[in-house]
Amino acid sequence: MTNKKNNNVPWQNPLIYLLAFSSGFCIMGIELLGGRILAPFFGSSVHIWGSIITVFMLSLSFGYLAGGKLSTKNASLNRYGLIFIFAGIAVLPVAFSSEWLMEAIFLAVEDTRYGSLLASMALFFVPTVILGMISPYSVRLLVTDKDKSGQVAGFLYFVSTLGSALGTIITSFYLVLLFEVNDIIMVFSTALIVLGVSAMIFNRVNQQKNNSNNSSITLQEAAHE
Repeated sequence: MTNKKNNNVPWQNPLIYLLAFSSGFCIMGIELLGGRILAPFFGSSVHIWGSIITVFMLSLSFGYLAGGKLSTKNASLNRYGLIFIFAGIAVLPVAFSSEWLMEAIFLAVEDTRYGSLLASMALFFVPTVILGMISPYSVRLLVTDKDKSGQVAGFLYFVSTLGSALGTIITSFYLVLLFEVNDIIMVFSTALIVLGVSAMIFNRVNQQKNNSNNSSITLQEAAHE
C-alpha cells in the first residue's frame, strides 16, 4: 500500500491541481457566457445577472455536497476523470439548445426576472452541479495526511479560484471578441472531456506501473527465499 501511494505522488497531485485549475477556468467562462446567451431574449440588466449568479451559486453548492459524498465511496482518479467527462457532455446542450429554449421560455414567462431565472436553471444547473463536484473530490484525492488536510484544501481552492479569475478575464477580454459564443462553449466542453480522459489514462498507466512493480518485488522475494 505504501509503495502504491509513493508511486502516485510525483505526478498525480500536479495533475489534480491542473484539473482543478481548469475546472475553475471553465466554470467562470461558462457563467460569463451565460449573460451573452440570455441577453438577446431577456436583456442584460442587473436582475439578469442576478439570476445567472444565483443559479451558479446554488448549483455549485449542490455540487459541493454531492462531490463530498461521492468522494467517501472508493475515491479514485478514474471516477474523478468521469466527473469531467460527464460535465463536458452536460455543457453541450448549452451550445445546441439554448436558442429555442430561450425563445420558448421568453414566450411562456412575461416577467423577464423569472424568465431569466428559469432559463438559467434550464441551461446551467445540471452542468454546474457536476462541475461543483470536482473541488471536494479533488481534496479527497490529494489529502493523504489528515494533519495537512487544511493546507492541502487551502492550496487547492487557491489554484481553483486562480483558474476562475483567469477564466473570467480571458473569456471577457479576448474569447468573446474572437469567437462565437457557441464555439467557446464547445471548446470548454471538449476541454473538460479531454481532461477527464487524460485522468483516466493516467490512472490506467499508473495502475499498470504499480502492478509491474509489485510483480518485480514478488519475484525478488521469491528468489531470495
